Amino acid sequence: MSTRKVQQVITGQATTDGAGVDLVRVIGQPALMDLDPFLLLDAFRSDDPDDYIAGFPPHPHRGFETVTYLLNGRMRHKDNAGNEGVIEPGGIQWMTAGRGIVHSEMPEQQDGLLEGFQLWINLPGEHKMDKPAYQEHDAANIPTESRDGATVKVISGVTAQGTTGPVSQPLTEPVYFDVILQPGARFDESLATDHNAFVYVIQGELELEDNAEDQLRLGRDQLAVLGKGDLVSLLAGDQESRFLLIAGKPLNESVARAGPFVMNTAPELRQAFIDYQSGNF
Repeated sequence: MSTRKVQQVITGQATTDGAGVDLVRVIGQPALMDLDPFLLLDAFRSDDPDDYIAGFPPHPHRGFETVTYLLNGRMRHKDNAGNEGVIEPGGIQWMTAGRGIVHSEMPEQQDGLLEGFQLWINLPGEHKMDKPAYQEHDAANIPTESRDGATVKVISGVTAQGTTGPVSQPLTEPVYFDVILQPGARFDESLATDHNAFVYVIQGELELEDNAEDQLRLGRDQLAVLGKGDLVSLLAGDQESRFLLIAGKPLNESVARAGPFVMNTAPELRQAFIDYQSGNF
């Protein structure tokens, strides 16, 4: 098997979004604008309510999917179609915005730790105007696989041992694993050779090989873009490590994006703004 090696290491940039929520932007910043089909990755982690309490008031999306995964805290989601619910710790909300949706994401807490991620995944041009849809699962419905020295939460995709995540998206065939690795343990996992993939470290350190065949150490809040291959091989440092392993099928299409809309062409973008301003979402 061909082991994937690190092509690029990205350190997230501090920023704010929504009504003033403090974030770390990892994908969607100058050093890594996108990694087809992934358009954005934001991480948030704070026990200071001033960093998150303002939340994300109503805002639109069209042309892609938003994936919200919470490790700690609670977020209430509402949209203009009447859907409403609370994402709990360990829960995932996989929202296909499709042709258009207006939603809000607000903290369902006044204090305490709020920690999680939002990932944006592109949709093929012929599906950008699909009807909006949700795949929502709480922690109890996300399978966990145990291996020697590793615990793997499988949100989407199938592991080498056959554990299948509850989220299915055949358009991009995403893999979304949350892995806890014991000190000194190794984690090996197969991926589709032609899919783009990255590792994002939540805590601890990981050791993996780069293109110069040197051993590279990846630390907390760093992302490694992985080169092509069919095997990911990671080694934990001397403390427990936790990381996201995410991969997906590239769409190889033109991307026209502006704020909350992602289309294929500039005219499609202009139409998205017109439709939203006309109340046609």
